[in-house]
Amino acid sequence: MRWAPDARGRLERAAFELFAEQGFAATTVPQITARAGLTTRTFFRHFTDKREVVFAGSEIPETAARLIVGAPADLDPTQVVRHVLHQIAAARFDGHHEQTAAWRRIIEGNDELRDRDARKRSDLVRAAQAAFVERGQTPLQATVVAELGVLVFQVALEQWAAGTGERSLAETIDEVSTLVRERTTPAPGAHSSGTRPVSDHPAD
Repeated sequence: MRWAPDARGRLERAAFELFAEQGFAATTVPQITARAGLTTRTFFRHFTDKREVVFAGSEIPETAARLIVGAPADLDPTQVVRHVLHQIAAARFDGHHEQTAAWRRIIEGNDELRDRDARKRSDLVRAAQAAFVERGQTPLQATVVAELGVLVFQVALEQWAAGTGERSLAETIDEVSTLVRERTTPAPGAHSSGTRPVSDHPAD
């Protein structure tokens, strides 16, 4: 059969079963395709190597960039970040807590995958930065917003995966966003220098 129904999904399920059973390093592409009942040719139609099964290729950076550019024009950059992260959470992670938790455990248990995870994070930042520039932000503004947005996403995803899954990823994203905003917004009356304001009336 040339095109197997849901071939990508079958390959992903087979790969993660094997990763969980025998570890990422010990799992081979032929083992994955045998478990899925497909051919290695079909595997390489969907993935460049077994690491890309874990990271879903370039899908998330491309999706994030498209959603940023397409977000309503009246949203400010912070609102765009929240809007986009909620959409990604709903499309890719809601209802898949156990799979996401297993995915994060596989990454954390392998040095090569942790390195790839860091590179994928950089890819996501670059894609988001370019999209915010397209929306009219300066390169510096776009870089800061992109870095903060990806930080919120990464921390929220890790916290959600480590939890019970009772809360949605979107709720965790909002919690992390609030914490970032509280830690980066000066309190009323605070001075950036950290010094106390000079009194209008010097001491006698």
